[in-house]
Amino acid sequence: MSENLLINITPQETRVALIFQGAVQELHIERTLSRGLVGNIYLGKVVRVLPGMQSAFIDIGLERAAFLHVADIFDARTQSQEGGNSNALTPIEKLLYDGQSVTVQVVKDPIGTKGARLSTQISIAGRMLVYLPQDSHIGISQRIENEAEREALRNKVKGLQQVDEKGGFIVRTMAEDASDQDLKTDVEYLRRTWATITQLAKTQPSTTLLHQDLNLAQRVMRDFVNEETDSIQVDSRENYLMLVEFATTYTPSVLPKLQHYTGERPLFDLYGVEEEIERALGRRVNLKSGGYLIIDQTEAMTTIDVNTGSFVAGRNFDDTIFKTNLEAALAIARQLRLRNLGGIIILDIIDMENEEHKTAVLAELNKALSRDRTKLSVSGYSALGLVEVTRKRTRESLAHILCEPCPACSGKGQVKTARTICYEILRELLREAKQFNPREFRIIASQIVVDMFLEEESQHLAMLGDFIGKPISLQVENVFHQEQYDIILM
Repeated sequence: MSENLLINITPQETRVALIFQGAVQELHIERTLSRGLVGNIYLGKVVRVLPGMQSAFIDIGLERAAFLHVADIFDARTQSQEGGNSNALTPIEKLLYDGQSVTVQVVKDPIGTKGARLSTQISIAGRMLVYLPQDSHIGISQRIENEAEREALRNKVKGLQQVDEKGGFIVRTMAEDASDQDLKTDVEYLRRTWATITQLAKTQPSTTLLHQDLNLAQRVMRDFVNEETDSIQVDSRENYLMLVEFATTYTPSVLPKLQHYTGERPLFDLYGVEEEIERALGRRVNLKSGGYLIIDQTEAMTTIDVNTGSFVAGRNFDDTIFKTNLEAALAIARQLRLRNLGGIIILDIIDMENEEHKTAVLAELNKALSRDRTKLSVSGYSALGLVEVTRKRTRESLAHILCEPCPACSGKGQVKTARTICYEILRELLREAKQFNPREFRIIASQIVVDMFLEEESQHLAMLGDFIGKPISLQVENVFHQEQYDIILM
């Protein structure tokens, strides 16, 4: 089945949608002001070494210092291996000191309050290969399963290595059908890139960016395109020409699939992507059968609840539940990719008594998740009938990119009722009356709270005014949300 890639480019952001079987399966957004850092190589400066945590904070010129653990320091492992213990790591305080300059690569973007995660084991990705300048190892992608083919690719890459070359390579899935010339071109590009990085590291000051990874549109050309890709449509002529130039140099096989979209309707509107983005930001996902999912994303984990809703098809109730869960398995896999949900994900699948049904639903879930580019694992059913999925966090989720916590509820998803606010105001008035002696109290609040005081709570407000012996006036402030209010002493 064919895939279609849609690339919508504006000066402020690039958006990519992957369409498979007529539906949006993945969304990738990169904003010019907050472009991802993974893959970038910096000349960092050690700010602080923490022996107790076997970690260090490194300044790479960002708002927050980045984090480097001893397990991500290449020298820590190589020195311990030379000493005869392959598992032990050299203590970080013997490798780094405050003020030291060190070449580091970002392996994880800053997320929330956490700084970027770094590694000193540099890797530079090309079209067919990943270059490891410090490691002579040659690895093969696990997705290439044929052992004879793996060995043939290993020998091809070995033949391209120079006699005195220290660096090694990881052969990517893209290299499966690559010609010798394709591999040679990739190797030459990667060597030139590394030579430039090492030269800059010798001449530039600390916190300098030595190498920036490709932008989103270029990464699509390098990483997303495969034999199933039918077309790549770009709606910007300027960027289309830039991508043609890039593809001519690095991914010539992709050129026939690259198209400049010139239609009158916006590209994302034509394929219904804008509507899909709006749906992906909601809690509820409707299934075709009438069932639905409820997705709640929190700091600790994401929960997905499956419900039958109005679906009553099937020979009996067990059959209805089974069919709903099967459809939900496909929808869940798609939503994980679409929303880019990471970390711990708990699936509350509808309880099933039939063991064969349980096995079939879990198998369908694993099959649907097999298309995911991100590393994940699926557990069996827990004692409570829940299924736990762990999906690697590689970037912010769609909701975190496009949304922010509600200023009214601070992300709780609920606000106090107007009546609750009225009673808070009455208690606050009583406290103020005991401390101060103004001529009048004025309540400034939202329209709904003032209306509540004028109607259903008017008697209580009048009783309080009589009790404190002061007049109380009301004023609407349209910019206040329901929980906001102020009491002015006149």
